[in-house]
Amino acid sequence: MVLNRHVGCAERRMRMMGGVGALAIVLTLAGCGGNGGSSVGSYGFPQVTQDDKAAITVWVDADRSGAADAFKKANPDVKVNVVTYDGSANGSNSFRTKVQLFDRAGSGWPDVVFSTQNNDAAWASQKSNGKQAFAAVLNSGLVPKSTLDGFTQGALAPCTVEGKVYCLRNDLAQVALWYNKDLLDKFGYSLPTTWEEYQALGEKVAKEHPGYIVGAVGDSFAPEIYFWSGKCQANGITGPTSVTVNTESTECKRVASMLDVLIKNGTVPNLSVFTPEFVKKYTGKVLLMPGPAWYAGAIFNNPQSLNVPAGQLGVAAPLAWQGDSPATGNVGGGTWFVSSHSKNLKAAEKFVEFVTTADDYQVNLAPGYPAYASAAEKWVKKQESSGYYATDLQALIKAGSQIWTGWGSGVFSQEAIWAKTITPAIADGKNLVDLLPEWGTAIKNQAQVNGYTVK
Repeated sequence: MVLNRHVGCAERRMRMMGGVGALAIVLTLAGCGGNGGSSVGSYGFPQVTQDDKAAITVWVDADRSGAADAFKKANPDVKVNVVTYDGSANGSNSFRTKVQLFDRAGSGWPDVVFSTQNNDAAWASQKSNGKQAFAAVLNSGLVPKSTLDGFTQGALAPCTVEGKVYCLRNDLAQVALWYNKDLLDKFGYSLPTTWEEYQALGEKVAKEHPGYIVGAVGDSFAPEIYFWSGKCQANGITGPTSVTVNTESTECKRVASMLDVLIKNGTVPNLSVFTPEFVKKYTGKVLLMPGPAWYAGAIFNNPQSLNVPAGQLGVAAPLAWQGDSPATGNVGGGTWFVSSHSKNLKAAEKFVEFVTTADDYQVNLAPGYPAYASAAEKWVKKQESSGYYATDLQALIKAGSQIWTGWGSGVFSQEAIWAKTITPAIADGKNLVDLLPEWGTAIKNQAQVNGYTVK
């Protein structure tokens, strides 16, 4: 893999303190010349000398190669070198690992990076071993305010650290309530609007139609579907290195109590929706399924999965607890970063703005729900026109702005903690309510290993 290399010069910085402030004198080492140095520019981070004609190197995963192609087609005057990598998928951490290597080498950083993870801003916004942060600050003039304001409310929360925006969201994965309209009508059931009604329906289904299900908890992202939506204080990231963890709150206990009932009666199995066993056992038997926007194509309208026939699948707004304001969780959604080391920030910004907001990609080609609000509305209309769904998809738009901001995006993985701590315990027949303290301890321990102060 050949990477675009930004060759800079080593610098020696001296700070001379005066009576009224600090005067920074930068002494560039002999032989470097003036072009390799960097200084804090108008965008609020150290910048190398800019070259508007320089090619930019863009890292994408295979699914986002279409975004790069669309940009090159729309902007033939911009030189773009595309490198395909795994996108840090499945927690590989490849993005961070490679940046650390470039930091040590002092060169090699790409100009733009796509990541499948929502927690990369947590590290990319911070200095590492004395090196400047990889991610460029976007909301200090680099990206127009009008563009930033166009994203769905709350969409940029995972990209924002201490008021500064370090990435742009590609897509959202807001949790909504998927359901089979034909089955609901056949059984004479009403669609639940609260979690209390959801539990009551699950209990009814267990008695009247055993074998049918209303959800699943066998995936590592189960806490993001149920506990995040329930405003459980398991992941309250309050700063770059601070987190509040309280898994024994009322909000956490009510979710755990509900799931205990539905797991035991078989309507919410501890089985991953991506396993052959799940597909074999529950094809045609999914009555309800709280889950992210991408469930539509990943498991429902997928011949290799549940393969729900056209005209049956509906979607409703996220459930709320009685007396509480609506909220939902989020399971995924990618992010785009501009490198603070780029020597063509103008082209890099143009690229990330295009791939996150332009209809040419987000409406016409993107597989997931766009994070940019106007693109999302058009994308939804396009999906509705397919004739596949039993309802309109306006509930997805509503859910997109209801993602609860009390669940943060720290460096550590909540999904890995759940998979290691809770999934096996559920398989052993233990109650979730009883497991809440153990879950909380595991989160706190992992947070501290990653340098967080835990409250």
